[in-house]
Amino acid sequence: MRFRMNHQETSAVAMPQINTVRDFDVARVRRDFPILSSTVHGKPLVYLDNAASTQKPLAVIDAISRFYREEYSNVHRGVHHLSQLATDRYEDARRSVRRFLNARYEEEIVFVRSATEAINLVAQTFGREHLREGDEVIISAMEHHANIVPWQMICEERRARLRVIPMNHDGELLLEEFEALISSRSKLVAVTHMSNALGTVNAVKDIIGIAHAHGLPVLIDGAQSAQHLPIDVRELDCDFFTMSGHKMYGPTGIGVLYGKKEILSSMPPYQGGGDMILSVTFEKTIYNDIPYRFEAGTPNIAGAIGLAAALDYVRQFDIDALVSHERDLLRYATDQLSEVIELRIIGNASDKASVLSFTLCAVHPHDIGTILDKEGIAIRAGHHCAQPVMKFYGIPATARASFSFYNTREDVDALARGIHTVLEVFG
Repeated sequence: MRFRMNHQETSAVAMPQINTVRDFDVARVRRDFPILSSTVHGKPLVYLDNAASTQKPLAVIDAISRFYREEYSNVHRGVHHLSQLATDRYEDARRSVRRFLNARYEEEIVFVRSATEAINLVAQTFGREHLREGDEVIISAMEHHANIVPWQMICEERRARLRVIPMNHDGELLLEEFEALISSRSKLVAVTHMSNALGTVNAVKDIIGIAHAHGLPVLIDGAQSAQHLPIDVRELDCDFFTMSGHKMYGPTGIGVLYGKKEILSSMPPYQGGGDMILSVTFEKTIYNDIPYRFEAGTPNIAGAIGLAAALDYVRQFDIDALVSHERDLLRYATDQLSEVIELRIIGNASDKASVLSFTLCAVHPHDIGTILDKEGIAIRAGHHCAQPVMKFYGIPATARASFSFYNTREDVDALARGIHTVLEVFG
């Protein structure tokens, strides 16, 4: 049975206004991140591992600290002042996420541990409900393992199969071949918005349009894109969107699943326990409404509050200024590293953001990362939880520098000098 798309328009919740900082000042921004003034091995820290996890501004650190110092209690179940205060803070955080994503309803925001758990939630609920033997889930060739393995697991259980959108050597998806993959057995499309291994920004609006034309819902993995691109889930018209707090200048252990209200309402619970129920007897349990039916047990209250503080911090800036600054850094870094004849950049999509992956002669990426670390430069080395991507390019791993709005051209210059040091060490 095909999934029926619902495009009925309803009125949006009013969005509070927030003052934006039009003149982007990276020096001022860096003062908000205490760790950026630290040293590593006696050298000033140059943090270029933002695709793995971003650093935290004082606004986030202070919000979490204040909650534990002054406001802590469990949520939803207490009648006393602190419990009600903590509940208000937790639900305020949900409202902050709704505003950030421009979701229509607060009920469309589910707090989870991570973008990974969000994908698993959809696979184990929507997937289990809709997949039958011979059905298909479509993903892409550049997915993070978190958007591969959950679908493999549910496909194996339901005797369904994965179909993969191919990509070219520049790291761009072949959308003409995507539509050819769709069949009467297709049940869901799940693709990354932005590749963590290549930096490719996929044309997800086109992908969503093609999928919806065939009656297919779409999950967008926004773990990388949410901190680098403006996100509007209603404008995209995606059915699910996932986000990870620790990549978004927030704390670890918190993530978000956005889902259209009518779809979430049709999905069974993911886990059982407290707060996801309306009533329990030994004979029958009646489940709670969304989003609470997907939030079993005591949630990561401090994590949600910290994530809200991170989103509110980011929203004070003009998003176009942030995007422009990060794109300038990527262009500058690409130009600088392209001058190193021994260096090969992996992934040259026409639309890229924030990520620069490379190999260097016969030097293993782990050796590159180790030597750069001695210079105070933090990058990532490995397969980046994207082993199919590495196999496609015929390499075991890459070194990856990834940028945030708090990085500078001076950071890029330090990276270039560090790469020359690597070459000197290895002759």
